[in-house]
Amino acid sequence: MLEFEGKKAVVTGATRGIGKAISEVLLARGATVIGLYGGNRTAAETFAGECAPYGERLRLKRLDVSDYQAAAGFFAELEEEFETLDMLVNCAGIRRDGVLAMMKEDDWRRVLDVNLTGGYIMAKFAVPLMMKQKFGRIVFITSPMGHLGFPGQSNYAASKAGQIGLMKSLSKEVAKRKITVNCVSPGFIDTDFIGDLPEAQVKEYKKMVPTGRFGTPTEVAEAVLFLLGDRAAYINGAVLEITGGL
Repeated sequence: MLEFEGKKAVVTGATRGIGKAISEVLLARGATVIGLYGGNRTAAETFAGECAPYGERLRLKRLDVSDYQAAAGFFAELEEEFETLDMLVNCAGIRRDGVLAMMKEDDWRRVLDVNLTGGYIMAKFAVPLMMKQKFGRIVFITSPMGHLGFPGQSNYAASKAGQIGLMKSLSKEVAKRKITVNCVSPGFIDTDFIGDLPEAQVKEYKKMVPTGRFGTPTEVAEAVLFLLGDRAAYINGAVLEITGGL
C-alpha cells in the first residue's frame, strides 16, 4: 500500500537504528526520503546500497543538524527542488553519559546542541515549506528518560524533556495550518545506540520492562508512520510511548 506516494520526507539520523527503520518503511510506502546523517559515512553508504531499488526516491546528505547556517543552506536547496515539504522526522540523537559533577561542559553542550537545538533548527526551516501548502507532519523522537531520568544521563534527559516542551508549543503555533506536531517516545530499543551498555546492565534494564524484552526499530517506525499519515490528522501535541509498559 503506497499511502505516501508523492510525499516528501526529511528524516534526520536516517541511516542507523530507528531513523533507518523509519526511512525504510517510508520508502516502501512510496515516499521520497531526504535522509540526513551526522558522520558515519560507512553506514550511509551501506544504507544507500540496501535501498538502491528505490532509486531517486532516496537522497542522502551529511549534515550536522546543530549547524544553523548549514541547515539553512540545505533547506534552501530543498525548496528550490521540491517547493514544499510534507514530513519531518527528527531522529538524530547522541549520548555522552557521565555523572553531573564530573561531566565535561562540552559533553553537556554537544548533547543539547544535537538532540534539542538540532530539532529546533530542523523544525524552524521545515515549517515555512509546510505552511506554503497548508499541510505537514512533524515527529520528534524523544525518550522516557525525559521524565524518568537515569543516573549519568542528565544531559540526555534534559534534551529529551526539552524536545517535548518544544513539540507542545510548536503544535499550538501551526495547528491552524493543518500541520501536526507530535513525539514518539521509545523505551529500550535494540539498536547500536545502546550497544555500548554492559551485559549485566542490559539484563537489569530488561527486568524493568513488563514485556521482558527490548523493542525493535521497526515497531517504533510503524508508530511514527501512523502519526505521519492521514488517519492521525486529529492527533496533535501528543507523546506516544513505545516502551513495552516501562
